[in-house]
Amino acid sequence: MKQVLTVCPYCAVGCNFYLEVSDGRVVGLTPSLNHPINEGGLCIKGWHAYQTIHHPDRLKFPLKKEGSQFKRISWDEAISIVAEKFQEIKDKYGPDAFAVIGSARYTNEENFLIQKFARAVLGTNNVDHCARICHSPTVTGLSMAFGSGAMTNSIAEIEDAKMLLVVGANTTEAHPLIARRIIRAIRKGAKLVVVDPRSTDLAEISDIHLPLQPNSDIILFTAMAKIIVENGLHNEQFIREHTEGFDEYLKFLKDFDLSSVPGITGISLDLVEKVARMYATIEPASIIYCLGVTEHLTGTENVLSLANLALLTGNIGKPSTGVNPLRGQNNVQGASDMAVLAEFLPGYQRYTDPETVEKFEKVWGVKIPTTPGLTIGEYPDAILEGKIKAMYITGEDPVLTDPDASRVQKALKSLEFLVVQDIFMTKTAELADIILPAALWAEKDGTFTNTERRIQRIRKAVDPPGEAKPDWEIMSMIARKMGFDWNYSHPSEIMDEIATLVPIYAGVSYDRLEYRWGLQWPVRSKDHLGTPYLHKDGNFARGKGKFHLVHYRPPSDERNDEYPFYLVTGRHGFHWHVGSMTGKSPELSREYPKPYIVMNKSEAQELGIREGMRVRIESRRGRIHAIVKFGSLSKHTAFMPMHFPEEPVNLLMPNTLDPYSKMPDLKVAAVKIELEES
Repeated sequence: MKQVLTVCPYCAVGCNFYLEVSDGRVVGLTPSLNHPINEGGLCIKGWHAYQTIHHPDRLKFPLKKEGSQFKRISWDEAISIVAEKFQEIKDKYGPDAFAVIGSARYTNEENFLIQKFARAVLGTNNVDHCARICHSPTVTGLSMAFGSGAMTNSIAEIEDAKMLLVVGANTTEAHPLIARRIIRAIRKGAKLVVVDPRSTDLAEISDIHLPLQPNSDIILFTAMAKIIVENGLHNEQFIREHTEGFDEYLKFLKDFDLSSVPGITGISLDLVEKVARMYATIEPASIIYCLGVTEHLTGTENVLSLANLALLTGNIGKPSTGVNPLRGQNNVQGASDMAVLAEFLPGYQRYTDPETVEKFEKVWGVKIPTTPGLTIGEYPDAILEGKIKAMYITGEDPVLTDPDASRVQKALKSLEFLVVQDIFMTKTAELADIILPAALWAEKDGTFTNTERRIQRIRKAVDPPGEAKPDWEIMSMIARKMGFDWNYSHPSEIMDEIATLVPIYAGVSYDRLEYRWGLQWPVRSKDHLGTPYLHKDGNFARGKGKFHLVHYRPPSDERNDEYPFYLVTGRHGFHWHVGSMTGKSPELSREYPKPYIVMNKSEAQELGIREGMRVRIESRRGRIHAIVKFGSLSKHTAFMPMHFPEEPVNLLMPNTLDPYSKMPDLKVAAVKIELEES
């Protein structure tokens, strides 16, 4: 039996395992014992990751829509149709009539090519991916504060922190192998504070749980900052030598009204002060956060409020400290690094910088656009206004993943031409004119970059089904048909191009990655060993760390008498995102077979609702149904996971955008919950 070392395709922790291959099929897997992250362990999703590889529902052949049905066609015909239609639309409407969506499930090499396709072949910066609706506020906010929009420290360092402030992160279910590090830290004597509207498993073992009202983070963390300063607990030397903007921030804190905190957050000032003192006086202290911070109208400012705390106390640039976002999908960090984002070129370089543009144009041999691109949240309106005529959607399912899903579906149906490239017939693929069947992670070579910036090799174990092809090959075929000289023979050649253009990947090559557990960027040269933690000794990527003034705004979708609950969304441990892969596993589906909503028992009983009853959940945008479970949440709050396509929770969510990062206000919707009429 052949064993092939690769990286788990689910969350961004980056666990390694060996795929067990027999007679051309993956029949099981074994976790890597010596990998520095998972150390021989896997979560329940990881153990079942191989089950989607040979699933009978895989897309195997190119398909063309004829009427309401799809017809199998050849690759030659499919590529010719796509290339000719793309060229026709480009000639008729111009390059910005396109929008392209890449994928956090792609390899770095494929993400590099999808943004290159958008910019060099189509000529538009309208390229984006799901980071926009999860951690775009992280990229924007941490770049503003520190100069680099990524996890500052390494996963292994977590267990040596003495104080952990975990915010909006249900790690035991969403990132279990990181939760293990947190538990180790607790066993070593660390203090744990959990900030979350829900009483999660981690909250149950914390020293302090702050069940704040949804989207009141800014008030909480600004209050902590004011208490730290008023009690002389801030690090004056660090602030003086390594930061800027403190005097203005100090004036801002003086005007902040602490008496407003309990009414907005639901947390007493005594508890806020206790947590503030713990964070300021126990060293080293680490902030860990996830989508409970970012998926808001104020997502960027939420991130900045956490960055302010780290700068205020000097808990940055040292082991086991920092501000540490836990990225969601397996390669959402890499997709962001490769600039599948409307505002950047690869490596977070700006197309507003003439020298950077000249560098890319010299290597690519074409002029690249410098007009700002649109983002995922802006696509539906642009389509319905007639600005976007065609889309190339690869490895994502926006009908289920994006907010205000009915509007997304309406927009996609009105396109002149839609190409979808995926591994299954998704809800979005059902709307396509052409479907291109892609290889998945076990069927190709490449690299993923995990949440701690660790660039790791994935390796081909088996062939794709039918005529499916690796995504990098499909993109290259379309580009060649459109007259561009894309003749890559292996993903390693694409990585060599990345290393030429992207300074933080400059020292990365397949040869260097082959016999080591990856490299953490920035990797500045071929002999550089990588960077376990950023901003060492206060040397920030932007020069000095910068304090920012942050302002509270309530959720865009506020509660009222008609919609009295805040519905928050998230994950549970047995499924992943909209279930397109985990939903194919009978074992995982057995654990949570039906959509459910979690309510406070007392609030449910006031409505005559008992556990196990089926209810209707309705927002200003739509209606879905679920079975009720009881749990512990902040007042007037309910929770529902995002994993059930038959009852898509994003149908209920607003699409109001964070003005900095264009993140939709995706985490919270005002809803009413009623017993379903029999």
